[in-house]
Amino acid sequence: MKKVCLLLPNGFEAVEASVFTDVIGWNKDEGDGSTQLVTVGTRKELKCTWNFTVIPEKVISEVTVQEFDALALPGGFEEAGFYEDAFRPDVLEFIREFDRQGKIIASICVGALPLGKSGILQGRQATTYNLNNRKRQLQLEAMGAHVIPDQPVVRDGNVITSFNPSTAFAVAFDLLESLTSTENANNVKRLMGFLA
Repeated sequence: MKKVCLLLPNGFEAVEASVFTDVIGWNKDEGDGSTQLVTVGTRKELKCTWNFTVIPEKVISEVTVQEFDALALPGGFEEAGFYEDAFRPDVLEFIREFDRQGKIIASICVGALPLGKSGILQGRQATTYNLNNRKRQLQLEAMGAHVIPDQPVVRDGNVITSFNPSTAFAVAFDLLESLTSTENANNVKRLMGFLA
């Protein structure tokens, strides 16, 4: 069984988290059955960007990187406190350890910024939120990433980044394909209605 850690900082964007729970969940029940997702929060109770509460299965202090095969990280909004949690030292070290172990790290939108802040994108190709004068892309560049501004999903080695919420399903399916196979990922896409 391949285990995915869905890391949820306070202020995360719910739609960007839900694609991981759905794609990995569909695979567990309808695909090849080889994946499991665990929600891991920075707090015992989290408030999403748009003000509803989520209770994760575990908090970050209760898990280790060794328990997982991949890390999934949604973005969030500064106004909702996303960066306060996403930039915490324990979160950044958690990210670094996934990278040190060569495990897959998949982020959506500004979920790439904690990756950049952790230092794992230094000299690597990546992207992040691409609108509003590219403010977030320029921020990621300042963290040492080589930003590919117009590519919706960028993969460099074990790290997947993307440029806005519209890419969420593409990232989740890329993660599933990396954990299983192209054939299996396409089967789950078909079952979910993304392929005819």
